[in-house]
Amino acid sequence: MIQGMEIRHLLLVVAVLLSLVLQGQGGITSSYVRSEWPAVDIPLDHKVFKVPKGYNAPQQVHITQGDYDGKAVIISWVTPDEPGSSTVHYGAVQGEYDFVAKGTYSNYTFYKYKSGYTHHCLVSGLEYNTKYYYKIESGESSREFWFVTPPHVHPDASYKFGIIGDLGQTFNSLSTLEHYMRSGAQAVLFLGDLSYADRYQYNDVGVRWDTWGRFVEPSTAYQPWLWSAGNHEVDYMPYMGEVTPFKNYLERYTTPYLASKSSNPLWYSVRRASAHIIVLSSYSPFVKYTPQWRWLDEEFKRVDREKTPWLIVLMHSPIYNSNEAHFKEGESMRAAFEEWFVEYRVDVVFAGHVHAYERSYRVSNVRYNVSSGDRFPVPDTSAPVYITVGDGGNQEGLAGRFMEPQPDYSAFREASYGHSTLDIKNRTHAIYHWNRNDDGKKVATDEFVLYNQYWGKNIRRRKLKKHYIKSVVVDWIAS
Repeated sequence: MIQGMEIRHLLLVVAVLLSLVLQGQGGITSSYVRSEWPAVDIPLDHKVFKVPKGYNAPQQVHITQGDYDGKAVIISWVTPDEPGSSTVHYGAVQGEYDFVAKGTYSNYTFYKYKSGYTHHCLVSGLEYNTKYYYKIESGESSREFWFVTPPHVHPDASYKFGIIGDLGQTFNSLSTLEHYMRSGAQAVLFLGDLSYADRYQYNDVGVRWDTWGRFVEPSTAYQPWLWSAGNHEVDYMPYMGEVTPFKNYLERYTTPYLASKSSNPLWYSVRRASAHIIVLSSYSPFVKYTPQWRWLDEEFKRVDREKTPWLIVLMHSPIYNSNEAHFKEGESMRAAFEEWFVEYRVDVVFAGHVHAYERSYRVSNVRYNVSSGDRFPVPDTSAPVYITVGDGGNQEGLAGRFMEPQPDYSAFREASYGHSTLDIKNRTHAIYHWNRNDDGKKVATDEFVLYNQYWGKNIRRRKLKKHYIKSVVVDWIAS
């Protein structure tokens, strides 16, 4: 009898909690007030921008995934004075470089700034789950680094991603970078707005792209950063005679777009471990029948959740945002793509742009058809969680003005600097953290278990009927 009463009481509590979540209630606006360093760029003579020793020594080294499935990397670097060599020597034993890959180089001008020589070298045919050492030479100057390839594509391959957006090059940016590098994550999903060099004019635009490349090298030279472009990469400056969008960014930061049959490096897709990652461009045409729209239509059909159960989308401008900063700027992309996000059961959509942190419930606004249907976002178990991580630390400072009252779709929000991690455990669940950077401390402020939309919610696929109700309830409460 007592046991029956306890069960009924537990079910009642669960029902109440689930009801609250379904109604979108219970959202939290953090009262934490960030005691921040000034939002100004680090001085050019600071040690984080130090030029490597040696004439024409390679600098600004960064790697990204080089193919569709994670068996290749693209290694990029800059030689400042002359082209030097575009060759990478690499091998699985430190100091023993049994293999060689040859790349290409180019340089460009931006106003009166003349860039160094940017090298891009594809290193392919790698083994999964292997540590490789590589050496880049330029005359008598050489530098050595390493990276680790991901596990082979498999539904239960565990992998830990870091998520960073709107980084810049302030002391707050440095705090974010240092905290991230202690997180144990294996690759970065970067949400756009890299250097903020466009806040400068004339020759300093190029200079600040160079300093940012050296600033992030302690991480980017050792693990892949998967790039997406933000508004600060556009660099459209007609008053300087510069009208080619994304000129600096595209010269310096390449992507494996051809591997996913994309026609443009600004939107592409990769598979890594158990995740299928789709990168979209918020500042390129995306409405119906544009190249980006057509590509995404086909790419969603290529996703195989039996092999890569985790479906992740990256973009710069968020489509769910309750901050006064950039409110509704992502509305047109929401109208173009949200229906697909729901149809294909995307697990999570990461965005930046707003210089604060915010996480949504699983909601959608796809039922309204102008004349009828729900006109506001409603709970939707097929929808992704939308997370804004635009709090890397840039010169523009925090976006501290949230709209009141907190909208029903908003689960948690805080105006602080930080980064996130998504620790995928297997095909059914991942552990998500947002880590506040609190003046030298790494503080996990928002954390929950994210259940997979394909495997974690389907009784027949999981074959764990007795745990299904519990999983659904916990997922709603947590996400």
